[in-house]
Amino acid sequence: MIEMTRVSSPSDIIGIRDLQALNLKQNITAEEAIDQGFLTAAFTIEYLQEMNVASPSIIAKVGDKVVGYALVATKEIRNGHDLIEGLFDAIDKSAYKGKLLKDVNYVVVGQLCVAKEYRGQDLVQKLYGHFKDCLSKEYTYLITDIAQANTRSLKAHKKRGFQIINELVYGEVKWDIVLWDWNLTD
Repeated sequence: MIEMTRVSSPSDIIGIRDLQALNLKQNITAEEAIDQGFLTAAFTIEYLQEMNVASPSIIAKVGDKVVGYALVATKEIRNGHDLIEGLFDAIDKSAYKGKLLKDVNYVVVGQLCVAKEYRGQDLVQKLYGHFKDCLSKEYTYLITDIAQANTRSLKAHKKRGFQIINELVYGEVKWDIVLWDWNLTD
C-alpha cells in the first residue's frame, strides 16, 4: 500500500536522493527521457536536508521505501542551488492576476519524481493532493518549472490544474513556469 506523508527521517532523504539519481537525464536513455520524463537537477544530501528543515517534502512510500516525492522549496532555501535560485528569481519577476509574484506568499516544487515501477498509478496527482492538503493554509500558490522538452511532465501538471505563466532559460534549456492557484476549485 502506498502512503502519502512528509519527510520525517534521514532515511527518507536518502531515499529521495537515490530515486533522484536513477531518474536524472544523464542516467537514462534518450528514449526513456522522451517516453517517461526525466530529472535535470541533482541535489546534495546537505541541500535536501536544508529543504526539509525549512518545510518537509511530500513523499510516497511503500513500507520504508520512497517511491515518489515532491520537494518543498521555500524562499528560505532559494540560494542553495543555482537552478532553484534562478527559478525563484524568474517567479519573482512574473505576474499572475495583475500582481507580481514576489509580493505573494507562494511555495515551489523543487522537483517531482515517481519511481518507474509506480508510474501510471496517479501518484503525481496524489503527491500534489497531499502537497495542497499540507501547505495550502500557508501559501496561496504552488509553482514549479518544467523543461519544455519534458512533455510527459507538462501534461501531468496541466491535469492537476497548473497553468503556464512564464518561461525561463537556464543552462541553454527552455523551461515553462507553471502555477497552481489553490484558490480555484479542483
